[in-house]
Amino acid sequence: MWTQRLMWIAWPAFLMAGVLEMLVFAMVDPQDLHWFGQPLALSRQGVYTLAFFAFWIITMASSALTTLLAMSPFELNRCPVPEGERPDDCRKTSSCS
Repeated sequence: MWTQRLMWIAWPAFLMAGVLEMLVFAMVDPQDLHWFGQPLALSRQGVYTLAFFAFWIITMASSALTTLLAMSPFELNRCPVPEGERPDDCRKTSSCS
């Protein structure tokens, strides 16, 4: 269940990071970028790589928030029993299998 949700988050974020990468670097040359007034000391490929991972992290955060907000109260409060009184099929993370 959680691996499925992780893929709901990671895969669309990966695709959108690729789209953002193409859109941004279609208009921006990585060699023209500056950080605190100094030119970046990275190759073009380095800038592309760092930008892709930054875009991926940002879009993953967005997808994760969407997934969290889409969960029903039943899913969030599935096993609200104290740890010592939980049934055997209830995980310690407050969710049942």
